Amino acid sequence: MSSQAVKEECLGWAARDPSGVLSPYKFSRRDVRSDDVFLSITHCGVCYADVAWTRNKLGHSKYPLVPGHEIVGTVKEVGSNVQRFKVGDIVGVGTYVNSCRECEYCNDGLEVHCSKGSVFTFDGIDDDGTVTKGGYSSYIVVHERYCYRIPKNYPPALAAPLLCAGITVYSPMMRHKMNEPGKSLGVIGLGGLGHLAVKFGKAFGLNVTVFSTSISKREEALNLLGADKFVVSSDEQQMTALAKSLDFIINTASGDIPFDPYMSLLKTAGVLVLVGFPSEVKLSPASLIMGMKTISGSITGGTKETQEMLDFCAAHKIYPNIEIIPIQYSNEALERLIKRDVKYRFVIDIENSLK
Repeated sequence: MSSQAVKEECLGWAARDPSGVLSPYKFSRRDVRSDDVFLSITHCGVCYADVAWTRNKLGHSKYPLVPGHEIVGTVKEVGSNVQRFKVGDIVGVGTYVNSCRECEYCNDGLEVHCSKGSVFTFDGIDDDGTVTKGGYSSYIVVHERYCYRIPKNYPPALAAPLLCAGITVYSPMMRHKMNEPGKSLGVIGLGGLGHLAVKFGKAFGLNVTVFSTSISKREEALNLLGADKFVVSSDEQQMTALAKSLDFIINTASGDIPFDPYMSLLKTAGVLVLVGFPSEVKLSPASLIMGMKTISGSITGGTKETQEMLDFCAAHKIYPNIEIIPIQYSNEALERLIKRDVKYRFVIDIENSLK
């Protein structure tokens, strides 16, 4: 494909205002630069960030806004300096598409923590001053550093959720050495992130306990996803029985929860990590001090770790549970996501529905 083709309009679906309603939208993307990859998008996962940004939950959304940061597609063109990819490769793009590439974090492959701020895949300001637009679109042009090789034989539709949901739970588990068989893991919430935390936990050889407010999740947690235990978090007796038994808890829920009861479940020097966004975190200082426990936070991951995660999933046959939808269903999908009515990740079939 010639660079002339890149100048053609990109087809997408965009929100025009904080109602968040998506509709067809045509726009242009930059020409392919020497370090760029031109990706014809085949699939895009649907993340809660798509809800938050299209509806201006954080107060800085720039409209029209094209969401989507779990992108998989086929390489159609590469710039003259691109070494890692060639035309025809299946490639992924995650939650950011640029960074300063000079700071200590970029140099360590932790570009998501770039000192100058990584450039988000959508609604970010790129180095040319343009507002980035995400994967609810026909193609994207990205610097090769922020592209990932999707392993051969790994279905592209299943790879999409790994680029945000997958790396968001994998990264803190690796950082806190929760890949050591025999350790005990607690997972709060059983949505797109939580179900992958369970799958990674079992692949690492951990003893996995799922916490939910709903007894209805018991069957799927134990039998569909393979968790070892299921606990209704509102049942004080069940919670007390697990006191000081867990090495690590990952909170994937964005609803507000009481943190002290969960901190009491951690062993000495145990860690609770937040990857969801509750409105506040309230706990007694004693919950940290007694037993030298830690509460931590994490977002996605750097480029090196994201590629490692994709390769790990391929090697261990870890696949997200998804519901494939056409782009025309995206508004309904976002409404269902708000209601937690998905098992466990929507993936848009861009290739066959965006015309």
